[in-house]
Amino acid sequence: MAHSSREAARTLFSKALEQGGYFTAKQAREAGYDYPHLDYHVSTGNFERVEHGLYRLTRLPPGEHDDLVRLTLWSRNREDEPQAVVSHESALVLHDLSELLPVEIHVTVPPTFRKQPPVGCVLHKARLARQEIEDRAGLRVTVPLRTLLDVAASGVPQEQLQKAVADALARGLVRRKQLLEAARKSAHAQRLLRLLDDQGVTSP
Repeated sequence: MAHSSREAARTLFSKALEQGGYFTAKQAREAGYDYPHLDYHVSTGNFERVEHGLYRLTRLPPGEHDDLVRLTLWSRNREDEPQAVVSHESALVLHDLSELLPVEIHVTVPPTFRKQPPVGCVLHKARLARQEIEDRAGLRVTVPLRTLLDVAASGVPQEQLQKAVADALARGLVRRKQLLEAARKSAHAQRLLRLLDDQGVTSP
């Protein structure tokens, strides 16, 4: 190893801790582990090989959002950069704007993304601006404003959308004016505009 064993272990542990216990082969190499060392630690049970190029520290218990972290790392490109951003109904859950757990995990990826999603994952393709993304431990999620616009344009039941909007406004996650302006600019947020109109929010 290029680094001392202790330094390599400390660096890799720190990176894995940020990612729910997971790390990529590239991250392991950067920390100081080459493939023989990875194989050795897999054989001794220190590391678990999750899939090609993705590992997990076995001493760290799975986190609450383990499935989302794994999906985020699955989406990484050739530069080892994750492409998926948790969105739509799944983002509602992360923001505590829904009591319903979606059957499928929804993520947004760039239009050029080509990987086939695993079972139980729905890919939405869009270009997200940096201000539309919030960083969490081991994953990224669309901010509440973008999340509400996304679910308004999808098949989320009206009562669920209504509750999510009301909760987001009450908790100060979005401002009424901000939500209204964004809905007016979106060609797919007619449901949201009608909901705001019913609440008397669309007046200047």
